[in-house]
Amino acid sequence: MNNLLDPAILFFAVGVLAGALKSNLEIPQPISRFLSLYLLMALGLKGGFALAESGLTTHVVGGLLCALTLAIAVPVLALQLLRRWVGPYDAAALAATYGSVSAVTFLTAVQFLESQGIAYGGHMAAAMALMESPAIIIAVLFANSLGQRQLVGVGGAAGAAVWALPTGAGAKVSMRKILHESFTEGAQLLLLGSMLVGLLTGEPGRVAMQPFSGDLFKGMLAFFLLDMGLLAARNLPQLKGKSAWLLAYAVIAPVVHASLALLMARLVGLPLGDTILLMVLAASASYIAVPAVLRHAIPQANPSLYFGLSLGLTFPLNILLGIPAYAALASWVIG
Repeated sequence: MNNLLDPAILFFAVGVLAGALKSNLEIPQPISRFLSLYLLMALGLKGGFALAESGLTTHVVGGLLCALTLAIAVPVLALQLLRRWVGPYDAAALAATYGSVSAVTFLTAVQFLESQGIAYGGHMAAAMALMESPAIIIAVLFANSLGQRQLVGVGGAAGAAVWALPTGAGAKVSMRKILHESFTEGAQLLLLGSMLVGLLTGEPGRVAMQPFSGDLFKGMLAFFLLDMGLLAARNLPQLKGKSAWLLAYAVIAPVVHASLALLMARLVGLPLGDTILLMVLAASASYIAVPAVLRHAIPQANPSLYFGLSLGLTFPLNILLGIPAYAALASWVIG
């Protein structure tokens, strides 16, 4: 209940209500983009400052290894399951969506931990960045293999490898381009760059940046969640007519993924805060980075399916109910 009474969460609910009522309330896109970049920059700085204080420990290495394992295992398993209910291209897109992560869900979880006084490792921001790309690459490789099992060599100075996709227009997608977009996406680079700044400047940097990355963080997150509430409400109609199996997947899969993360965290001995964040990352689904890549990489997939399920159903459930539930479960298991 405390999470539901948090101002940031309440502003998310206000956004959902305004969107459901078809209000003309709107956050201009440039402002929304700025808020997103600010939050990632602030999170990166916090992570870097914390990492500078703790150093490279077995918990840091264990957390990153768990994150990488989940980033590979979740989309692979999801792909096998989802092919039972939808076509292969939609299955690949959904596997990428639910195998990747949501930065906003992670940011909300960080704020939840801070409000509860639960310590967490700054390296978990790096874990989030690490978990974003593998699912995209796995899904694109699978989709490409559907159209052409063998690599089509294309001559050129750069020697780029191109995979043919049966789009009906003879279009081809460069795997090198997909890899480049996955690993050099601006928001991800800002997050990692901010972590590096925090790591290099340490405590003096934290003190200097506190008015920016600390004092403003809560208000900026509330404003951004208001915008996300509006967006989530406006994507709810996309769920109409969707298979009951897919709707169930959007609700149950995050819980299964979070449970898998909890088991791995328990095995490697991660502390409570890191465990909760790992669970949140595993349970989240991407609705920004993945759709942007999939729109070009797997044009055969239906955007209303992977975007509608992740943003219209999974995201609000994680924000409103999932985060406190994962925290309670981790506290019960780890103590």
